[in-house]
Amino acid sequence: MHSLKNDLLISPRFRSAVRSWIQSARPKTLIAGISPVLIGTSIASMYQPISCWVLIFCLGFSISLQLAANWANDYFDVIKGVDTSARKGPIRPIHLQSLPPAAMLRAAIIALILAAGFSLPLLARAGLNYWPMTALCMLCAILYTGGPRPLGYLGLGDVLVFAFYGPIATAGSALAQLHTIPSDAWIASIIPGSLSCAILCVNNIRDIDEDRRAKKLTLPARFGKRFGQIEYAVCLLAALITPLFLPKSLLAVWLIVPFAIEPLAIVFNKEAHLKNSLLKEGDSSTANGGRLKAPDKINSSAYLPLKGQDCASSKLFNRALALTALFLLLYTLLFCMISYAYLHF
Repeated sequence: MHSLKNDLLISPRFRSAVRSWIQSARPKTLIAGISPVLIGTSIASMYQPISCWVLIFCLGFSISLQLAANWANDYFDVIKGVDTSARKGPIRPIHLQSLPPAAMLRAAIIALILAAGFSLPLLARAGLNYWPMTALCMLCAILYTGGPRPLGYLGLGDVLVFAFYGPIATAGSALAQLHTIPSDAWIASIIPGSLSCAILCVNNIRDIDEDRRAKKLTLPARFGKRFGQIEYAVCLLAALITPLFLPKSLLAVWLIVPFAIEPLAIVFNKEAHLKNSLLKEGDSSTANGGRLKAPDKINSSAYLPLKGQDCASSKLFNRALALTALFLLLYTLLFCMISYAYLHF
């Protein structure tokens, strides 16, 4: 029996299933759900010692809700035909049929049940009168891409992401610790809200053509790529100027400004990055299989077939998305470290 258990654990099928579920959870962007909890708790720690179990339950609720939204998003986008294996973003396990749609839907439901379980002791502590907000968070995780009129398809995705990963999660975490919400928590909530919105913005700019064909009217799909670029810059700027309205020691978060340069350059000047990537790596997808020397000015149609061009473009935007998530992670860690130093030194 012991040998059978070991064989099961190391079997290629088991390892493949584990990899598929980890990939479907989108670990690179889970910081969007973690950041507001840590920032809200850091603000609370400036007023009184924090409760570790409250922090753990807040993290459990936020991460479970994000996982539910991710899995529901994959399920409904595939069912509605919005996402296919030809998508520009990372190929999801559901597209490769390594995870069937029914399993993805079950996982979303289980994650919602877990979120509900984590919320109960928090509601008991903060007050049961907050249950409508908890229920709304769980409902929107499904209605973002589910239902007859998905909220994300109507251009409301950015508003929802900012609200739930900003004020609601940040202020809610502070409330669970303090039984009240200090003004600093509302102000600090702009940081995770705007940077989570920036992550979504990169995703929407990358997928603008596919979204328009599928009638998924995200803000860039509705108002154009330039609008998306400006929105991205405004989101980063909002996060960076927010410390001006918090304790002055938090201005030290500006140390991470250099980490915003590359994703900004990709979002605003894709062609230059495409040129640089081709100069370094060449294009292995050309018809003759050879390496091409990039000219002084990029003419994509002249030296990249459409498929290769789309591949290079999506690769750059996927990098910008990962770098934006990294920026949020570094910002959060530095914010927490400075808050700790503010209290103890």
